[in-house]
Amino acid sequence: QLQLVESGGGLVQPGGSLRLSCGTSIFTFDYYITGWFRQAPGKEREAVSYMSNSDGSTYYTDSVKGRFSIFRDDMKKTVWLQMNNLKPEDTGVYYCAAVRYRGSASPFSLFTPTNVDYWGKGTLVTVSS
Repeated sequence: QLQLVESGGGLVQPGGSLRLSCGTSIFTFDYYITGWFRQAPGKEREAVSYMSNSDGSTYYTDSVKGRFSIFRDDMKKTVWLQMNNLKPEDTGVYYCAAVRYRGSASPFSLFTPTNVDYWGKGTLVTVSS
C-alpha cells in the first residue's frame, strides 16, 4: 500500500535544480530509514540516497555525490532530496521509500527495493534541453 506522498518532480534543463519532498501522516519516520530510489527507462530501480537516524548515516550513489543532498525532519515526517547540477542521466521516476530497521542489520544492507515497507507513487524528473 502507498503511504508516502511525493512532490517536486518536473522538467528541468541540464545544470538546473529540483527539490523533491516526501511526507506521510500515517507513521513516524523514527522507526524507518527513509530515502529515494529512481528508475530510468529500461533500467532497474536503484537506490539514490537515504538517511538513517539510528546511526546518523547518509548514503549517496556515486553518480550523485556532491550534487544531491538529503534532509529529513522527523517531527514533520518529511524527507527532501535537493538535486543540483542535474544531468540528463538523472532522468527517471523517483520513488520515496521507507524501510523499517531490522535487528542489527546496517542501513546500507537494508535499503534495497525488496526491503521497502512503504513506497511513494513516484514523481517524474526529466532533465533535457
